[in-house]
Amino acid sequence: MPQMGTSMSEGTIIAWLKAVGDEVAADESICEISTDKIDTECPSPAAGTLVEILAEVEETVEVGAVLARISVAGGAPALAAPADSGAEPAAAPPPEPAANGADGLAPRPADSRRYSPLVRRIAAEHGVDLTRVPGTGRGDRVTKKDLLAWLEQGGGAAAEPPLHSDSPYRPDPEPAVDGAATPAASAPPTDLDQLGGVSESLSRIRRSIGGAMLRSQQTTATCHTVVECDFSGVERRRRELGVTALPLVARATIDVIRRFPDLNATLDGDTVTRFGERVHLGIAVSLGEEGLIVPVIHDAQDLSAEGIAARIRDLARRARSKQLQPDDVAGASFTITSPGAFGATIATPVINAPQVGILDMEAIVKRPVVVTDENGQDSIAIRPMANFVLGWDHRAMDGVYAAQFLGALRDAVE
Repeated sequence: MPQMGTSMSEGTIIAWLKAVGDEVAADESICEISTDKIDTECPSPAAGTLVEILAEVEETVEVGAVLARISVAGGAPALAAPADSGAEPAAAPPPEPAANGADGLAPRPADSRRYSPLVRRIAAEHGVDLTRVPGTGRGDRVTKKDLLAWLEQGGGAAAEPPLHSDSPYRPDPEPAVDGAATPAASAPPTDLDQLGGVSESLSRIRRSIGGAMLRSQQTTATCHTVVECDFSGVERRRRELGVTALPLVARATIDVIRRFPDLNATLDGDTVTRFGERVHLGIAVSLGEEGLIVPVIHDAQDLSAEGIAARIRDLARRARSKQLQPDDVAGASFTITSPGAFGATIATPVINAPQVGILDMEAIVKRPVVVTDENGQDSIAIRPMANFVLGWDHRAMDGVYAAQFLGALRDAVE
């Protein structure tokens, strides 16, 4: 298991692209790996024949664990990981757990086993004591498969199901009468196939996106503020540069947000981190039916609008071909999303926590507006207009601050 980023300590095998006996070329993708941030492909370290697969699909293993062996011409099998000394690979140090599960994960159990963030997150959602779950992974490690099997067999807390339970039905219990036991609520119809429905599990990326968005909604005091902006100048300038409106808006956002440090920040519990003059800009990229991902342009303040456009194109290309590395999607201090490219005119974006703000750029639409000339005379004109929607965390700032930022951004863009 390669370490594809400084924040990566483990990964989950989601697919093998080669089977035992297949020939592989050096740097050819051999399997797909999922981390807590992205799905990506793992290249083969050598050319040869795949002779053994040691990590099964859905198995989560630590960085440095041997995934497979490749027989190379004239030599011993090559490892698709650092050399195997026969001893257990050194584990990356686990991240410090948040107090009282404030990170949305179950508190790290007191036993000696380590648990992946995904397993701890599922355990927190279902009230599972991980010390009670038998593990089938390396060193009796509890894998996602173990935990889901435990839940299917009736494990977990007997408490009220989580708010994001798969079932939309939450009937109130009948009150007890004369000390009698409360009767069970009638179950909703479950044979949806008879009603024309087709049931299937959410994809891994949809579950990941959904979990992140739900945790954001549960932990941030989200508010939204809207301004409309005249894009006449942007339309002229983007045609001159041969770019879309997004990099010009991004460049203006970078200039303005450096004057509003409470927005260029993250909030973890009661700890706020401001990034000052450095802006690490997340750009939401649609992956079509697979979902979306937010790669990061680190130190975006150093780039021109043309440089930002080139970086966005590169990140989008690598995102859609699963070539991003974990560091490419880590460390954003503010995010821009632009569903307006698909015709949307207003939305309420969810903050990408622990960030405290997200800017939504909506569709640029020609419409009649009142304009005032230099002599103070009003007239009606047709202008390309768009809405900016700012999602912001009320824990970190107030509405006046958010409105001042949007006003300054509108002025800069116009």
